[in-house]
Amino acid sequence: MARAADAVRPRLARFARATGPRVTRFARATAPRLTRITRPKTWQYTAGAATAGLALAAGVVTAAGPWDSTGQRTAERDRAVALDHTGGADHGHGAGASGTAPGSPRPAPSAGAVLTGLGGTSTPGGVKAAPGTENLADLLDPLLKDDPGLGEHRAAAVVDLTTGKRLYGLDSDAALTPASTTKIATAVAALTAMGPDHRLTTRTALEPDTGELVLVGGGDPTLTAREDAHGLASLRTLAEKTATALKKRDVRKVTLSYDTTLYAGTDLHPIGVNENLARVTALMADEGRTDDSTSGPAPRVPDPADAAARTFADLLKQHGITASLPGPSKATGRATTLATVSSPPLSALVERMLTNSDNDLAEALARHTAVATGKRADFAGAGAAVTARLKQLGLPVDGARFHDGSGLDRTDLITPDLLTALLTEAADPSRPQLRAVLTGLPVAHFTGTLAGRYTDGAAGLVRAKTGTLTGVNTLAGTVTTPDGHVLGFAFLTNATTDPWTAQTTLDRAATALALP
Repeated sequence: MARAADAVRPRLARFARATGPRVTRFARATAPRLTRITRPKTWQYTAGAATAGLALAAGVVTAAGPWDSTGQRTAERDRAVALDHTGGADHGHGAGASGTAPGSPRPAPSAGAVLTGLGGTSTPGGVKAAPGTENLADLLDPLLKDDPGLGEHRAAAVVDLTTGKRLYGLDSDAALTPASTTKIATAVAALTAMGPDHRLTTRTALEPDTGELVLVGGGDPTLTAREDAHGLASLRTLAEKTATALKKRDVRKVTLSYDTTLYAGTDLHPIGVNENLARVTALMADEGRTDDSTSGPAPRVPDPADAAARTFADLLKQHGITASLPGPSKATGRATTLATVSSPPLSALVERMLTNSDNDLAEALARHTAVATGKRADFAGAGAAVTARLKQLGLPVDGARFHDGSGLDRTDLITPDLLTALLTEAADPSRPQLRAVLTGLPVAHFTGTLAGRYTDGAAGLVRAKTGTLTGVNTLAGTVTTPDGHVLGFAFLTNATTDPWTAQTTLDRAATALALP
């Protein structure tokens, strides 16, 4: 507990200093809206909690990582545990608390538990019942069925995540191009194949006969060469540990090579060279990005494995080890492992993949699913492995086609029924290993690919994976109703001609579920 408090306290202090003016401006801007929504009873608690949560999340959202399943930020949760407090944005240190400066604001209420409805408990203050099938048709048909902005092909499903019962369907068994909502399927397949605690390990190995040092790629695209690893596997740490091990053997000069044989087949995605992902290889550092970005499109190095090995050679030199220019090789079974570094657990990688729509991570997790299930670790094998895992779970895979893990391949096909079944599976209390699928979903107006959306209405109430390709707009996730019920939804549209109109319409449909 003490360690958690020490780790979180500086971050919260920096956040408080940085966001004070922003919170003040937000309060002034939203005062009229707060006046309008304080009429008694109608979604009073839910909207109030979401509005208060906006002030807290304004600056800390990218620093603390995805929300956990209770609706609290990771840092907020950790500090609450450390200090044995459970509520409020400042965990009991607001107005009225001992030692609080006069005039300090009262603590904002913590957001209601995102999965409250699954436990059978209603959100305090909620007064509206979850909408029935007829009400949902009245709400959604004008948007999803009749709106011309959604293009020629559209399909949708809404389910009760407590029971899995479908509450609304619009050609829900129609298989359409899903774009990045494919990552929900990739996440479920990877978690069931490897477990939430699995880590991706990069290592160095020394060949006994030749003295060759092999940098062995473990398929971890989050491996970083940056000075501050932020909890990721560090290439710098691996170099330091490797140099120490070599010096113990009185070795100061090595022939360096790198091993990418964990994966098979071509490393070029069917879309070709593209700033949305690097070549799919088992060895890369910082996703092969040539800038300081950590998510989104970015220029990539032409050969991520070679670039990572060259960086590793430079890092070895800083520790007194001279390495040759690296080339491709394969570590033998006789090689001695000198050092290893491992990624965060798979649950955290899934959250990052979903929140940031990380294509490199999605392709890696699809291949690891193939490796874990005995399939060939190429595009075809990864797709077959994902399909097999979902079929083994008893999910409706008819019509589904997976040709990659990210959804960038336009030949992928998924039905709304499958997407909502995946969300229902992740919400099943008997499958806690899948909970990262829900906690990693971007939060409306807070995190990831939804950070700039839902500026009105359902901010904080909708969590959803977005999907966008030319002519394709999709949205799938969860929404909390005013009385605490949790619904799963999937909206897919193909052949759209105006992406902004289509995106806005899908957001309005999700908002209608949150604020009927």
